[in-house]
Amino acid sequence: MLSGSYRTFVDRIARAIDAGRIYTDPLSTLAYGTDASCYRLVPKVVIKAGSEAEVRAILAEAAALDLPVTFRAAGTSLSGQAVSDSILVVASHGWKALEVLDDGARIRLQPGVIGAQANAALAAYGRKIGPDPATINSAMIGGIVNNNSSGMCCGTAQNSYQTLASVRVLLADGTLLDTGLPQSVAAFRQSHAGLLSALSALRHRVLADRLLADRIRRKYRMKNTTGYSLNALVDFEDPIDILAHLIVGSEGTLAFVSEVVYHTVPEHAHKASALVLYPTIKAACDAIQVLALHKDRVAAAELLDRASLRSVEDKAGVPATLRTLPPEAAAILIETRAEDPTSLSANVAAVTALLAPFETLEPVRFTDVPAEYTRLWNIRKGMFPSVGAMRAAETTVIIEDVAFPIAHLAEGTLKLQALFQTFGYHEAIIFGHALEGNLHFVFTPDFSGPEEVARYEAFIDAVCRLVAVEYEGAVKAEHGTGRNMAPFVEMEWGPDAYRLMQDIKTLFDPQGILNPDVILTRDALLHLKALKPMPSANPLIDKCIECGFCEVMCPSRGLTLTPRQRIVANREMAALRTSGQAPGRLAELERLYAYAGDETCTTCGLCETACPVGINTGSLTRLLREEALSAPGKRAAGWLASHYASATSAARTGLKVLDTFQTMAGPQTTRAMMRGLRSLAGRRVPHWSPAFPRAASRLSLQPGRVGSPRKVVYFPSCLTRTLAPARGVEAARPLNEVVASVLGKAGYAILYPQGLANLCCGTPFSSKGAAEAARSKEAEVLTALLEASENGRWPVIVDNGVCTAALLDGLRDPRLQIQDVTTFVETVAASDLIFEPVEEYVALHAVCSLRKRGLDAHFHALARRCARQVTIPSGITCCGFAGDKGFTHPELNASALSGLREQVSGCSGGYSTSATCEIGLSEHSGLSYQHLMVLVDAATRPRS
Repeated sequence: MLSGSYRTFVDRIARAIDAGRIYTDPLSTLAYGTDASCYRLVPKVVIKAGSEAEVRAILAEAAALDLPVTFRAAGTSLSGQAVSDSILVVASHGWKALEVLDDGARIRLQPGVIGAQANAALAAYGRKIGPDPATINSAMIGGIVNNNSSGMCCGTAQNSYQTLASVRVLLADGTLLDTGLPQSVAAFRQSHAGLLSALSALRHRVLADRLLADRIRRKYRMKNTTGYSLNALVDFEDPIDILAHLIVGSEGTLAFVSEVVYHTVPEHAHKASALVLYPTIKAACDAIQVLALHKDRVAAAELLDRASLRSVEDKAGVPATLRTLPPEAAAILIETRAEDPTSLSANVAAVTALLAPFETLEPVRFTDVPAEYTRLWNIRKGMFPSVGAMRAAETTVIIEDVAFPIAHLAEGTLKLQALFQTFGYHEAIIFGHALEGNLHFVFTPDFSGPEEVARYEAFIDAVCRLVAVEYEGAVKAEHGTGRNMAPFVEMEWGPDAYRLMQDIKTLFDPQGILNPDVILTRDALLHLKALKPMPSANPLIDKCIECGFCEVMCPSRGLTLTPRQRIVANREMAALRTSGQAPGRLAELERLYAYAGDETCTTCGLCETACPVGINTGSLTRLLREEALSAPGKRAAGWLASHYASATSAARTGLKVLDTFQTMAGPQTTRAMMRGLRSLAGRRVPHWSPAFPRAASRLSLQPGRVGSPRKVVYFPSCLTRTLAPARGVEAARPLNEVVASVLGKAGYAILYPQGLANLCCGTPFSSKGAAEAARSKEAEVLTALLEASENGRWPVIVDNGVCTAALLDGLRDPRLQIQDVTTFVETVAASDLIFEPVEEYVALHAVCSLRKRGLDAHFHALARRCARQVTIPSGITCCGFAGDKGFTHPELNASALSGLREQVSGCSGGYSTSATCEIGLSEHSGLSYQHLMVLVDAATRPRS
């Protein structure tokens, strides 16, 4: 329970912010007390702010009570800059505005926009944002700006500092400044003349100290995010420009960034890459020094030491050569880009010539084949997670990044490798953006005892002295300073520059409430405190490194917990069960987790597709449900599995009764009645909307092309057999008839499995934890499909994407050729059809199961054959309906589809491949969503 100033703060702030977005419970505060770093602080209060007015109110009340405030977006931060034990303000879900300006030359972004979404919006213009962190698919603009993130190709020329056009910020005193609006700047010059005058004075102070000014210029020729962006004081004269560029990389310690406008950079369509192998790391570094002089030709050059190559050499798609390399070998992964093929060929020839004087283990060979160079870059991207996945239980994986002056890259790298051996971190690997002298190193310390913490302390101190003192490099090159390098900022910069930084902090935040101890600290041992525990909880999740890459895929991310947060909660509960301590806290966490962690998890598994170590948190949820399922629950599931035809028949009867009532009373009365019943009986009464389905008519088994020698087995899903589209949906023919029509036009005779009414893929049971019942249904389906297909002679076609994936995952019988109907039509039957695209603009939603299996490409390609214009809404992953969750937990469906209506407002209709998904999509889009085969049927005719 909160007390004192924090209780007062919450009481006051609740007058300005919806209490539903203010969290003080132990589960939410624990969940948000985690970022991708090795630190954990549990905030007293978490607030999901939704506007500048709300942030201003938070700052005012926090200042009045002298309470620290930390801002956070995606929390992929690696240096501990997004955690707090005070007030944590989350600026992600309500901050998604994006506007492309000047035909793509600039882009306006709010802090909750994911970097990859910004690039997707710019793709049509052949442009992208400059920063290209490896986390760009999950990192948000707020973090990218506040950490001055760069990446593999960004270098020092295209980071946020260099490509900033304007920034909109709220200062600690609540003042709003938009440097892109002349009227805002004019008002600020009057209201904050003292601050601007002080910034000008700091600039003159630096310029008057020639040694300091030269040192600043020299250190920013390489990547450097240690401390504040002091280069702003030498690069700009206008104090408004100085202010704007000091904000970049300030990690929320100077102001809140509510919007940024970037100058964009070209995204060249033509690329080529080469993995060049060298006998030693020195030989590779010598080559890099030459490449660094020709950045007009070389877009990226990633240095990979032997240990890093060894960490991925057994993975699929990795060249077999890597397993044969000598122990001292190293590699450079090079990419060159150009506007056209001729220029690309010239670049390849030039770079090959630059490398010719250096000894290599194999000839230099570039490839411009996308599949081949993507495979090469996946080697590089897989290194951090590969070490994380191999680490010992309960150890932490840490990735640090430093920068050496390029002239000293080889000797610095060798000395860094020697430190790994000296301190016993034998698993450590080195890789990095070598054109800038930027190296990442990954290692896995154990923080379980004081001896190990002391070893880590001595190692980090030695690294900082090597980099910052011996070579005058940067102890943080692109990941931000954070908590872990705050004690070493003065070591790197010296007392004069450090006092400058202290003065900057005081100017912007005289009370010191913005993200204290980040960037600047008086605690020399800060980096050894609040180290994150990583207790074992379950083999399914123990390899999680809590990076947060998964969160962007999760349908419950805006409602309750994300996969990362579910794992954090399970680790904490497991530790409490093991220790036997704090039974009251454990009971409260378990109570809260029942809804936030279990009931609102769709088990879609899309988190696995973004997870660097391949964790499917949905599998954990299913396992926990299975363990919690009572004996009566198992018996009920078994009975339902044995009487499935009767159950679906009863469901159709109920739907008919409700449809009759709607016909007589109208939709408004029906909605009121269902809401009333739901208020009395709770979630047992389904949520109703005008998109609610009707009962399917008795299944009519269409034969397709009668007498054709080409046959398929068609397995209509139980949803097809039970549900029909809502009233008012145009051309609402039964789906099985639509599928049969398309297959017939393509020349296929259709076979059906026996006992169809009782067949089910098992998903309704497995998703609820009734594993035994699910296995029994899988066994029945296997027998029926083998018989119908004559032991696999004929392909088996499934009309529901969820069922397709469930059968592929569950049956695993090599005799069966199971295909989703959209995949079969796109890859096989299309050659026997003539497509005549309809003149419509349609929205698409590939169900999560197809996306996980990579079959969404077929779904999208087929749709593009059938409609003149299609859109795939951005940021919509799993729809959150999850079979029946849209009926029982409609808030999950609504949250998962937030923003859909705006994105599809110009469309005439929508298409998917699951009846329940289509219900939720219809409700939250304002369109009628149907199965894609309805569109295919309308857009095709037989070829012969």
